[in-house]
This record gives sequence, C-alpha cells and structure tokens, in this order.
Amino acid sequence: AHVSLFMLEVKVIIANAIIAILTIGGQQLFSFFTFSCPCHVGQNLIYGLAFLGVPALILLIVGYALNNQTWRLVTGKRSPLQQEGTRNHLLQCKLTCFVLCSITGRALVAPVTWLAVTLINGSFYVCAVSEYVSTYYFGGNSNITASERRKILAAFPCSQLVPPELSRAKDEVILLLRYQSQVAGWLLIAVVVITVFLSYCLASCFSPLSFLHFRYWTKYVHNEQELFDEAMDQHSRLYAMQHVRKFFGFAPGSENVKEIRIPSLREWQAISGLAFLKLVDEDCICRYCSTGETYGEGSATKPKSGHSDERTLNSVKTENTH
Repeated sequence: AHVSLFMLEVKVIIANAIIAILTIGGQQLFSFFTFSCPCHVGQNLIYGLAFLGVPALILLIVGYALNNQTWRLVTGKRSPLQQEGTRNHLLQCKLTCFVLCSITGRALVAPVTWLAVTLINGSFYVCAVSEYVSTYYFGGNSNITASERRKILAAFPCSQLVPPELSRAKDEVILLLRYQSQVAGWLLIAVVVITVFLSYCLASCFSPLSFLHFRYWTKYVHNEQELFDEAMDQHSRLYAMQHVRKFFGFAPGSENVKEIRIPSLREWQAISGLAFLKLVDEDCICRYCSTGETYGEGSATKPKSGHSDERTLNSVKTENTH
C-alpha cells in the first residue's frame, strides 16, 4: 500500500514536470518563430505584454478545462446537506473551496512556468518597457526632445535601427532590462515555491485528518475511481447490449440467431437523437417519438403504421455453423 501510494504521488510530480517541460519547449519555439518586436513607440508595450500574458491566460484556461475535477464541480448537483442548516452549508462551501484550490493549483503549473521562463529569457520584457527607461543614458543632451528620446529607446530592441553612436547606450539599456526581467522571474519562482509549501503546511495543520488518515483517504479515492471505471465500463456494456438486442433482435456475438427485427425510421431517430438521453429504464430506447409505443425484448409487435420499413421479420433462421 505504501509503495502504490508513493507511486501515485510520483505520478503527480511527473505529470507536473512534463507539463512544465512542454511549456518551456513551447515558449522557446514560440519566441523563436513568432516573436518580432515592432520597435515603435506605443506598440512595444502592448506587443510585449500580449506575448507575456495571453499565452499564460490560455494555458490557465486549458489547465482548468483538462482537469476532470473542474467538470465534476461544475456539473455536480446541489447536495441535500445544504438544506439542513447553516453548518452543513458552510461545510459544503469549505469543500467547494478546497476542491477549487486544488484545481487552481494544478492549472497554474503551465502559466506560471510560462511567465517564469519568459521573464528569465527577458526578450518580451525588453521589448515591452524599453521606451520607459530612465533618461540617464542620454545624459543632459538638450537637443533631444522627450518624444524623440522615447522613439530612440523604443528602437533599442532592434539593433539594426539603432545609430552606431548609441550602440553603447543600447547595450546598457538591454542589460538593465534583462537584469530586471530575470530578477522578476526568479522572484516569481521563489514566491510560488514558498506559497505552495506554506499551503501544504497550513492545509495539514487545519485538516481534521491525521497523516495516516489522509494517506488512507488518498488511497481510497484512487481505488474507488479505478473500481468505478471498471464497473461503469461493464455496466454500460451490458446495458447497451440489452437495448441493442431489443433494437435489432439479436446481440453481437450470438452464434444461433433465430429472430431479427427491422427497426423503423422513428426508432433510428430515437436511438441516435436527443431522445436517447431521456432513457431512465431498459424500455425507453424502444419508445416512439410521436406515439409513445414500446416493445418488449424479443417481441415482434409492430407500431401502428402503414410503412413497409416498420414490419418485423419473424421467420429468419440461421443455422449454427460452429
């Protein structure tokens, strides 16, 4: 049990590591093939922040969408405990917040990795804030107006647009901005690591479960999910087999087929359309949309219709060749 639980925790760590590695690789390819700073006043900031924030936002949304717990939380029905009193209502809110925090923690792996890597790289940050650098690098030259100064600073990320006499100032500005960007990236990583560690510590301190209880609960949830998936697959297969048998008159794999049916057009619409979602018992698949008639398993009863495609073939016999 200890080994399997350890393997489960290792799988979570490996999954997060894979997400981080894929994000880093995607960021490198993204910046190499698509990023090109416009080097123009008023456009650098928008362009740089777009490359910093928009992919991170998309990765956050994708992280929420790919987490099964998100859809369990969204599609889950209201618990009867909410109608019993304030105490149960507060408990339900706490559980919802706990699940939401767990989902958010998993979803933040990719966007935080993106922000940290892009800040450490520095290219997006240099493009975004180059025009806002201090005027120290131009000294006290009064021949340059404020608008001209911003225009020259905005062109610093593009080496081919910088005059030779300003190459030293350009190098100093880029070094300064890369320093700021990399410091911000490492600070982000440090803040995230400390926050995650403190969150686990606080959650353990305020949890009503002991360490062994929590390990048991984690193992129970894992086993329950596996058993539920196996039972769901078997149950749905048997349930579908019953309706297929009533729809066609035989089930797949039958060696001696003595009776088959020709389903009507209405039945095809019922089994393939929205009416299929209204099944609550094993006879609903046989319900006609307009008449509400049903047939039993193995029955040869015909609906009240004059169409030839609604007839039932009762005398088709197949010899067993096995």
